[in-house]
Amino acid sequence: MSQDELKPATMLHVKQAIRKRRAKHPQPEGMGLNIYPMMDMMTILLVFMVMQFATSTAAVVQQSEELRLPYSTSDAELTDTTAVQISKSEILVDGKLVVTLRNGVVDPSDKRDGANGFLITPLHRALNTVRDVRKQIAASDPRRPFEGDVQIVADADTPFRTLSEVIYTLGQSEFGNLHFTTNKR
Repeated sequence: MSQDELKPATMLHVKQAIRKRRAKHPQPEGMGLNIYPMMDMMTILLVFMVMQFATSTAAVVQQSEELRLPYSTSDAELTDTTAVQISKSEILVDGKLVVTLRNGVVDPSDKRDGANGFLITPLHRALNTVRDVRKQIAASDPRRPFEGDVQIVADADTPFRTLSEVIYTLGQSEFGNLHFTTNKR
């Protein structure tokens, strides 16, 4: 053996040997799919779809013994409203139970000023929460201003006092554009 073969390898020699081997076997070019832009796009689409379903205005009303809608000849179409449903036994805001009724009447303990009061406290809190969310959405999207639209779905036999209390509470929560859901004749 020669003297050159017995010398310890320097870093220069090691790098040269690695380059020679790499030159003999070139690495294949990457043909993979970059999934990160696709994930970003799907996230944006998901947020868009959630917002569309969260603000959809078509109230699905299941009529029953607890809720029978009155009749009307109006053909008005609604866009982007909050649904308040009044049956004989409960008041719901966007499908969530807020107040339980007794024979269509609000319990005095649920009102701010007792039996003679008009402001329904649990309904007022729920409406304020919905109002704040809708105002935040309006602040981020100027094409959807907060106009205080509300869709009232009430039973045909709802007592006038209960309806008055709900309307008063809606007004106190800045929901002033009232629309009543009815059956067509």
